[in-house]
Amino acid sequence: MVGVTITKHENGPSGECSGECSGEYRAHIADSDATGRLTWTERGGVHYAEHTLVPPAIGGRGVAGRLVEAMVADARENQFKIGPVCSYVVAAFDKHPEWADVKA
Repeated sequence: MVGVTITKHENGPSGECSGECSGEYRAHIADSDATGRLTWTERGGVHYAEHTLVPPAIGGRGVAGRLVEAMVADARENQFKIGPVCSYVVAAFDKHPEWADVKA
């Protein structure tokens, strides 16, 4: 696969959130202008993974999996739990029992 860069974007003020926060992880592919996304909302310290969106132009390259892996790594580093809501994320957690430490 051509290089994939994953970035995290939060909506709202930087730093600590009060109430409900949201954001997304974005996947940028070196040979495409298309962007994959994994959107989330935060409630009570849990980041709920709501939607995984990968345009057909970059589909079939493992982009969705890389987005979930980025969220798992971020959860471990920043001490939050993930609530899988999106069917893709639910399936990814089922395939990776080693992620149980970050599952809400």
